[in-house]
Amino acid sequence: MSGGVPRRLGALLATVCAVLAVTPSAGHAANGTIGQRETVCAEDLFVRTAPVGAWMGTLYRGQTFLVEGPRSGGYVYGFAYGHVNRRGWVQDGWFC
Repeated sequence: MSGGVPRRLGALLATVCAVLAVTPSAGHAANGTIGQRETVCAEDLFVRTAPVGAWMGTLYRGQTFLVEGPRSGGYVYGFAYGHVNRRGWVQDGWFC
């Protein structure tokens, strides 16, 4: 095995680690804090009329949600900013 292969493998591993370190993921996501405008960490997050209710819009990574509460069955109520621009319920645990 030549000396170039381990070096290239090391460079590839370093690149992968760097990308993972700056990319938000479910592992870094957290529950929303009531009273805080939280940033969505998921790729997409459905806004619903009730917990597990009808879909009324989608928030995308980087958009924001004002967590107003209450919580119910893993969902939280609040105001979805962006193109949704209305109150509804989202699955809790997907905020950065």
